[in-house]
Amino acid sequence: MRTRITAALTGLGIAGAAMFAMGGSAQGHGWSEAPTSRQAFCANGTVNNCGSIQWEPQSVEGPKGFPQAGPRDGAICSGGNQQFAQLDDPRGGNWPTNKLTGGQGYTFKWKLTAAHATSDFKYYITKDGWDPNKPLTRADLESQPFMTVSMGGQRPAFDWSHQGTVPTGKSGKHLILGVWTIADTANAFYACSDVEL
Repeated sequence: MRTRITAALTGLGIAGAAMFAMGGSAQGHGWSEAPTSRQAFCANGTVNNCGSIQWEPQSVEGPKGFPQAGPRDGAICSGGNQQFAQLDDPRGGNWPTNKLTGGQGYTFKWKLTAAHATSDFKYYITKDGWDPNKPLTRADLESQPFMTVSMGGQRPAFDWSHQGTVPTGKSGKHLILGVWTIADTANAFYACSDVEL
C-alpha cells in the first residue's frame, strides 16, 4: 500500500513540475526595481499578504499592445493575471511610495531573469486627480508615455537601466506604469510603481 501511495505522489509531483515548466507564471522574466514596483515590494517583504507574486516578481506578463490592447482596466498592475490580483488591489492607497521630484534625472532599473529580444520600454504616469484608492484604468493614465526607450529587437542586460526624467507639473501621489514589450512574443511585462512627487 505504501509503495502505491509513494508512486502516486511521485507521479503527481512529476506532472505538477511538468505543468509548471510548460506554462503559466513560470514563463515570467522581469520587474522594475527603480522606481520600486509593487511586485518588488512584495518580493522583498516590505508588503505582506501578496500571494504568489512574492516568489515570482518576474512573472507579471500579459498581452502586449498597451494601451490599445493588453490587460483589461482594473487588472493592469497584475498584467491581467488573476493569480497576481493582489497587485491590482489599491490597499486603500497605502502601497509604499518612491519619493521623486518632478524634472529630476532618474535611472530607471529593471531586474531580468531572461533577456528577451525587446521592442521597447515605455513609462506612463497617472493624471492629476487620479484616485489611488481605486484599481488602475487606462483613463487614469496620461494618454502618451512620458518616456519610451526603443530597443529595436536587442536583448537588454539582466540588470538593465536607462536614464530618464521624472515628469514635471505633478505633485502628491501618482503611479508610474512601466511596460517592457517583447519583440518576438505576443506579450509584455507590466510593473506598477507608486510614487510621491
